[in-house]
Amino acid sequence: MKEPPAAHATREDVDHLFRRHAGQMVATLCRIFGFDQLDAVEDAVQDALLLALRRWPFQGRPDNPRAWLIQVAKNRLLDRLRRATRWERRGADLERAAAAVPGFDTGAASFGGELRDDALALVFACCHPALPAPAQVALTLKTACGFGVPEVARAFLVGEEAMAQRLVRARQRLREAGVALSIPAAAELPPRLDAALAALYLMFNEGYAPHAGEDLVREDVCREAIRLAELVADHPATGAPLVHALCALLLFQASRLRARRDAAGELLLLAEQDRGLWDQALVARGLGHLRASARGDLLSTYHLEAEIAACHAMAADTTDWARVVHLYDLLLARHPSPVAALNRAIALGQRDGARAGLDAVDALAGQRPLRAYASRHAARGFFLARLGHSAEAAAAWDEALALTSNEPLRRFLARQRDEARRARQS
Repeated sequence: MKEPPAAHATREDVDHLFRRHAGQMVATLCRIFGFDQLDAVEDAVQDALLLALRRWPFQGRPDNPRAWLIQVAKNRLLDRLRRATRWERRGADLERAAAAVPGFDTGAASFGGELRDDALALVFACCHPALPAPAQVALTLKTACGFGVPEVARAFLVGEEAMAQRLVRARQRLREAGVALSIPAAAELPPRLDAALAALYLMFNEGYAPHAGEDLVREDVCREAIRLAELVADHPATGAPLVHALCALLLFQASRLRARRDAAGELLLLAEQDRGLWDQALVARGLGHLRASARGDLLSTYHLEAEIAACHAMAADTTDWARVVHLYDLLLARHPSPVAALNRAIALGQRDGARAGLDAVDALAGQRPLRAYASRHAARGFFLARLGHSAEAAAAWDEALALTSNEPLRRFLARQRDEARRARQS
């Protein structure tokens, strides 16, 4: 049965709100009710989503939908806690605190007595040392960043079922160890820093190139990742050079967001972008962080990726591809990764020509994480088309299409495939 138009519009509206604010809702409610209530908080937020899907098609969208959702979640949580045996001990204090919950006042809570941000508190709480680092990052993306399992799985280049199991095991491990997530004190922040930064890095990536949906870019996600990263950089216990390097990287990347789309919202490649649209204020902020990252002798992956992003963001005309290839060589020597190797292959093709690029991309075919990675097939299509191998290029674009769920990207890939097919027929 076809979904009624009102229900369809409501589902898309609620989904959009939750993708933007689920993490903030969980963080705000955890501040009030305690991190030991995380499971109950997440259930309450999910209940609010389901109630919106049932009511809004008939009652209409509230004037302030975000406040409505958090109010419903708060009420569900209060009802659940009132039924708990320990409510008598904490109830009065929590009732008073919950009554004062604002819709989204992310600057109202204290964090270890120093930072005042709910979302950042939840990020560091999820990065608990009782978990392996990858599990810390995955739990942070799911809980603090509001990502679904498919988004978390894509960040790690693994299947959705495997990621779902990984998240379940992480929660189970915390329960078995008797660990209740809580806001860490300032002295406990540095050991959690690497996982927190990795989560913010992957959060930004999902905003920059969403894995699914109608948005080519989720600027709100990118902005939130930058906001949190700069808060970390400003804190005396965590403001290390590598944090500033991450901030620089994110800001350089964000400076080009507006230019990645044409007037119709369709994807533009780097060579097609109007560099006059690049946000120079963000570039300047990035440069400030890049200078701050130069303290000491640490050369992290964030430093190198920030330098690569700067090669694009600061180029007046054409990117210095020779410099980019050199930086990827340094990056791969320090921290080999399939995605970095693919990006190096693409940069090599820009520097040395399509044949060199295709050979480098094909040399990565045996790396398991890249077998079902759409960007590898898209890169093959790009280089094959430049070499005039239209039939093979169309097949590569088709492979990329089959692995892509983001609709604007799918339209771009389909256009490239159709152009290759027309070139073959001419």
